[in-house]
Amino acid sequence: MYQESATRKGSMNLLADEGVDGPIVERLRQDGHVVLYVAEMEPGISDQEILQRANAQMSMLVTADKDFGEMIFRQGQLNAGGVVLLRLAGLSTEKKADIVSSVFHDRETALLQAFSVISPGQVRIRSKA
Repeated sequence: MYQESATRKGSMNLLADEGVDGPIVERLRQDGHVVLYVAEMEPGISDQEILQRANAQMSMLVTADKDFGEMIFRQGQLNAGGVVLLRLAGLSTEKKADIVSSVFHDRETALLQAFSVISPGQVRIRSKA
């Protein structure tokens, strides 16, 4: 199971849903984040299981699946680390990776324990509080 943790400043523990583009995962890893990627571990596991794992590992969930919004707001299951929903359809994977990397760099602390949506030209952050 997951034992490694992020220890460097600016380094976060992330769990990326399998719908997240591989180049985004690689870019976050290059930026120094510890990223577990469902597509590399257990493709096809349920959204509920993904959220439970993120909670158990105190990891921020990165996803392109808007179903997590339902789980979080209607069922009150916001995970301990927070959730980042990527709404970047239509952009090249390189551009998506650049945007996500920039948001994580510039808004790291605001993303923690929040539900955030990254879309072209906009970042919305809804705090857990």
